[in-house]
Amino acid sequence: MGDLRDEADTGTRRFREKREAILAAAAEAINEQSAKGMTFADVARRVGLNTTSVTYYFKRKEDLAAAAFEHTLDYLMVMLDAAMEASTPAERVERFLAINLARLERIADGEERPFAVLSDLRAMDEPVRAGLMAGWREVFRRTRALWGEGKGRAATDLAGARAHVLLENMFWLPVWLPRYERDQYPRAIARLTDIFRHGIAGPGAAWSPQPIDLPPGDAVPGREAFLLAATRLINELGYRGASVQRIASELNVTKGSFYHHLDAKDDLVAACYRRSFDTIAAAQRLADERGGTQWQRLCDTVATLIGVQFSQHGSLLRTTALSGLPHGVRQSMVDRSNRIARRFAGTMSDGIGEGTIRPVDTLVASQAMMAFLNAAFDMRKWAWSMPPERASALYASTLMFGLFDDRVIDG
Repeated sequence: MGDLRDEADTGTRRFREKREAILAAAAEAINEQSAKGMTFADVARRVGLNTTSVTYYFKRKEDLAAAAFEHTLDYLMVMLDAAMEASTPAERVERFLAINLARLERIADGEERPFAVLSDLRAMDEPVRAGLMAGWREVFRRTRALWGEGKGRAATDLAGARAHVLLENMFWLPVWLPRYERDQYPRAIARLTDIFRHGIAGPGAAWSPQPIDLPPGDAVPGREAFLLAATRLINELGYRGASVQRIASELNVTKGSFYHHLDAKDDLVAACYRRSFDTIAAAQRLADERGGTQWQRLCDTVATLIGVQFSQHGSLLRTTALSGLPHGVRQSMVDRSNRIARRFAGTMSDGIGEGTIRPVDTLVASQAMMAFLNAAFDMRKWAWSMPPERASALYASTLMFGLFDDRVIDG
C-alpha cells in the first residue's frame, strides 16, 4: 500500500511540476507576443514538449492563457497579504516593493521565471474575462487597502490613485531595472522607494500648473480621428483584441478606409505610438519654451498630459501594446520612450540644481514618471467622477508629492 501511495505522490508531483513549467513558458510567450499571439507550439517548444503533451494539461489556448493570468493574480494577492502585515502605509508599500525586488532578483539569478503581465485581461472572451477582471479588482482593492480603509470618499479616491500608480510602476520595473547590474537592483529600488515616500517636489513647492495648449494632430484629413479611435480601443482591448474591423466600425467607416491610411495593423500601432510620443515631446518642448522654474515646467507638462489621458476624446497609447509588435518596431518605440524619459530626467536634474526639485535619482524618477503618465488612461472613469482640476491634482500628487502626503485632500 505504501509503494502505491508513493507512486501516486510522485505522479502528482510530476504533473504539478510539468503544469507549472507550462504556465511559466506561457507567461513568457504572453509577455513577448500577447495572449492572443501565444501558440501551443511555441509554449511546447519552450518547455521541450510536443503540442499534444501541452493539450493534455490545457485543452484550449484560452484555458492556458487564463491559467497564466490567474497565477499572476494569485501571486500578487500573496505579495499584498504579506505587505499588509506591516504596521503603517509607508511600511506596507516598502515591504511590497521589497518582496517584488526579491522576486526580480530570483528571476535575474535564473531561480524563478516572470509571471504573465495582465495587459490582455480585457481582450479575453467571456465568461473567462469576467472572472479574471473580478480577480484584478480584488488585487486593486487589496493594494488600495495598504493605505487603510474607511477614511471617507476623498481619502478613498486618493488611495485609489496611489494604488494604481504603485501597481503600474511594479509592472514597469522589469522593463528598466535590467539595465542595471544585478548588484545595483537594491539601490534602484531604494531610490524608487524614496520617491514614493517623499515625491520629487522641492521644499515649499506647490501644485499650480498652467496647462499647455497642444498643437493640432495629424494634418491628413481623417487620419487623426482614426489614430485616436485606434489608440483608445487598443488601450482597452489590447493589440490583438482591437481588430481592424472593430476600429473601422467605431468610426463608422469601411475596412478599406483603414488601408487608405495605413498599410498594415503593425503600421497602425507604430503610428499611434508616434502620435503619443509626439504629444509628450510637444508638451515638454512647449513648457521649456514658456520658461519658468524647472518645477513649474514639470507641473505644466504633467498637468497637460494627465488632461490628455483623462479626456473623453484623446489618449496616449499604453505600453501594453508593445508585446504585439515585431521586435524591430518594438525596439524603436522603446528607444523613443527612453529619449522622452531622459528629457524628464534632465528637467529634474536642472530643478535639483536650482532648488525647486528635491534631490532624487533622476533616472529612476524619469522611469516612474513614464509609468505614472502611461497608467493615467486606466483612471479615466475614476477621474470623471470629480471636477477635472481635482482629479488632476489627486493623480499628480502620487508622484509629485509622494504616496503618503495627505495635504492634497484638503487642497
